[in-house]
Amino acid sequence: MSPTSETANGGRRLVIVESPAKAKTIKGYLGPGYVVEASVGHIRDLPSGAAEVPAKYKGEPWARLGVNVDEDFEPLYVVNSDKKDQVRKLKELLADSDELYLATDEDREGEAIAWHLREVLKPKVPVRRMVFHEITRDAIRQAVDNPRELNQLLVEAQETRRILDRLYGYEVSPVLWKKVMPRLSAGRVQSVATRLVVERERERIAFSSAEYWDLTGTFATVPGEGTFDARLTSVAGRRVAQGRDFGPDGQLRNPGQVEALSEESARALAAALEDASFSVRSVESKPYRRSPYAPFRTTTLQQEGSRKLGMGAKATMQVAQRLYENGFITYMRTDSTTLSDTAVAAARAQVEQLYGADYLPDRPRVYSSKVKNAQEAHEAIRPSGDRFRTPAETGLTGDQYRLYELIWKRTVASQMKDAVGQSVAVRVGGTATDGRDCEFSATGKVITFHGFLKAYVESTDDPGADSDDRERRLPQVTEGDRLTARSVEADGHATKPPARYTEATLVKELEEREIGRPSTYAAILGTILDRHYVFKKGTALVPSFLSFAVVNLLERHFGRLVDYDFTARMEDDLDRIATGDAEAVPWLRRFYFGENGAAGAAVTPGGAADAGNGDGDHLGGLKELVEDLGAIDAREISSFPVGEGIVLRVGRYGPYVEAPPEDPESGEPGKRADVPEDLPPDELTVDLAKELLAKPSGDFELGTDPATGHPIVARDGRYGPYVTEVLPEGTPKTGKNAVKPRTASLFKSMALDRVTLEDALQLLSLPRVVGADPDSGEVITAQNGRYGPYLKKGTDSRSLQTEEQIFGITLKEALAIYAQPKQRGRAAARPPLKELGDDPVTGRPVVVKDGRFGPYVTDGETNATLRRDDDPQTLTPERGYELLAEKRAKGPVKKTARKAPAKKTTTAKTAAKKTPAKKAAAKKTTAKKTATKKTAATRSTAKKTADGDGAPAASTGARGTAAHDGASGTEAG
Repeated sequence: MSPTSETANGGRRLVIVESPAKAKTIKGYLGPGYVVEASVGHIRDLPSGAAEVPAKYKGEPWARLGVNVDEDFEPLYVVNSDKKDQVRKLKELLADSDELYLATDEDREGEAIAWHLREVLKPKVPVRRMVFHEITRDAIRQAVDNPRELNQLLVEAQETRRILDRLYGYEVSPVLWKKVMPRLSAGRVQSVATRLVVERERERIAFSSAEYWDLTGTFATVPGEGTFDARLTSVAGRRVAQGRDFGPDGQLRNPGQVEALSEESARALAAALEDASFSVRSVESKPYRRSPYAPFRTTTLQQEGSRKLGMGAKATMQVAQRLYENGFITYMRTDSTTLSDTAVAAARAQVEQLYGADYLPDRPRVYSSKVKNAQEAHEAIRPSGDRFRTPAETGLTGDQYRLYELIWKRTVASQMKDAVGQSVAVRVGGTATDGRDCEFSATGKVITFHGFLKAYVESTDDPGADSDDRERRLPQVTEGDRLTARSVEADGHATKPPARYTEATLVKELEEREIGRPSTYAAILGTILDRHYVFKKGTALVPSFLSFAVVNLLERHFGRLVDYDFTARMEDDLDRIATGDAEAVPWLRRFYFGENGAAGAAVTPGGAADAGNGDGDHLGGLKELVEDLGAIDAREISSFPVGEGIVLRVGRYGPYVEAPPEDPESGEPGKRADVPEDLPPDELTVDLAKELLAKPSGDFELGTDPATGHPIVARDGRYGPYVTEVLPEGTPKTGKNAVKPRTASLFKSMALDRVTLEDALQLLSLPRVVGADPDSGEVITAQNGRYGPYLKKGTDSRSLQTEEQIFGITLKEALAIYAQPKQRGRAAARPPLKELGDDPVTGRPVVVKDGRFGPYVTDGETNATLRRDDDPQTLTPERGYELLAEKRAKGPVKKTARKAPAKKTTTAKTAAKKTPAKKAAAKKTTAKKTATKKTAATRSTAKKTADGDGAPAASTGARGTAAHDGASGTEAG
């Protein structure tokens, strides 16, 4: 029965999806009789802070977790404060409806959202679960005609993940606060991902480069018909050492089996081969064949989006989300490489139409997923519909056009013929004047039929690797042909440390290790970047010194939780819960309480032990681990030797280096110096540490203030150099009688090691009284502020040009400034730092500017602050467009409306005068005020604390940037 015929009988059906964009598209396909509304992401979640815990649970020992660990891990769900109005709207729409269709995405998270909607709305009308993997007219109508029931196994699997991540994050994160730094977070997958990045940096730090040499010969056939280059491969029967023959310690792995050439020996050999005669010793020709790449799934789309388009995983998924919601592509969170029969037919039709029948294989190609326990039976990511729109037909622009084109090309190419050709290997031999036999080799590749390479060529992570469509042609030579050496040159090389991860390679590594779910990787990368565990240098992911301390603590005291195999086994267990082969509660009990379960309860048969097929024995008690903090030495886990007694330490205010004390017996610490937070750890050498320590630092005693007798010192603070007075011992620092020392920042023209007592006293005397306005009698002062020097008269402030004017400006000059009309708005715009070209999305010119809070990129409408690793001078247009796309995807900043301040009344008076009914009303008003404040406060708390996954879903996109395992990942908080 079609939607139109079904609604002809009357009645109204409420269809609930996640996002407004999705709702708008689907509404156009369903027509009258259907009301389509968005839940705007998750409507209910575990409390994100104490303020969200209902009053009746606040005294419970488990309230902080939001999970009753003593009662079968019963979760405490609350409607998100920013979703209460939307829930109210949904209830009103449901009251006028005859049926409810829950049309959230068909994955674990989508199923959980549908379940939460049913639980909160409590419908009294029939409930249908409506699922589809593309938003097209036919797919939506088919979904309406073929509803199903809610899949409780998927719901249970998702809720188990949610509870697991809450337990992990809310129990382990406070350990980091106490032992490393406040406001840090830990998460089941984010911590493991951080460890991978840190381990790669450790390998780079421990790496010793080795120098090796070889020869390159340019050879010509005797008639001179062509030349080709060949590399020296053996000398006197021994293979010439290449980079792969050296270990990370810079030494040969098998020194007796290879010939390692030094610069001297390589140049001598090149000279000995100048007059040698050469001939072709062998020619090997083999058929070359390359099959198409499988259609995109989530991780391969993120990797190619990074390599080809310069888009981060998060930006790629945001753009893909918009393409899906607007009906251009199928669902973008999938582990599958399968194409439906409809999609195969559409792809094959376009192959024949665009490339001809010669490029079409006899039978459709079938791809099987390589992902273990692939999540739901979705299709691969492909253009939607039974006929693919070419990129030009979509009307898309900017990032959406580029990503759609990538998906379209990959899908069409997957149904094309193989690329075929010939690969050739040629060996050239000659004898040096010293009698040693030398052999060179060259390889070539010729593609005789490009096949799928006409449509799509996959990029590689290795910038030095050849692409699949690159040809290397060699002249036609046969065995025994005489060759002339045009030149023989000695080439020097050095081994390189392992490359840092990029977003693409880290996603690939996580997937290969079977850690986490592919649909969560974009959020995990976003989390470790937002937490400053990792920063970007170009496209490389560089771990911060902070992440070294965090990983150090986790490895030493929570080793099992960041063990790669253990994390992968947890993923297997969670998948078994999703299929009904394991039970959630016994598994959670064993993970949290340990081998004997909670309160002495035994693990039930078929529970955790069975679920893990023996792996359950490895599930330690998280609760016991986090309670045993006495063994954790905070100073030790945050200290790392640099060399020559110098130690890097991660303090609460950032990293610093510390030299050994001059007198070890004094107990005094050695000299210290701050380390730039954006310094890659492998670049902190002993020499650099000494250079940092040699810079002026510490307290510079300038003398005594004659007026107070207090010492005056100059210091280098975290926010720049300043001077301050030292108050006598015993001066109260807190309470009503607290005395604060006078402080003042140094002028930009002043140096810390050259500032004088006179300078300091002058600075501490600010603000300086310039004089009184003869007309109004108001006093005019000159002072230094956050945004520079200025004059102040009452509430009227005027900027000064230089800091030196503060002490030199006269009353006459000040009055002249005030006599001028006050400039409204911003000062004249400064010229841009760099022009990047026109934005592909908006068409507006994009420039880099220097703002109050640092450099930013703008198209005149959207502004995006540059990240720490972005250099304004070297910023590429693509990177600028990506930053703007990310900012646009977040949507406009929502401002919380201010409410009129309530009249001040004491609790006692209120209790005495109010009736019970009015007390209830007052309580309701307070709750509303709390909710208003909570919009910003709770999010801030969630970001600063949380479990790596605890932030409530944002209201942008289908699911925003948070919460669970599908849209934004298990650890998006």
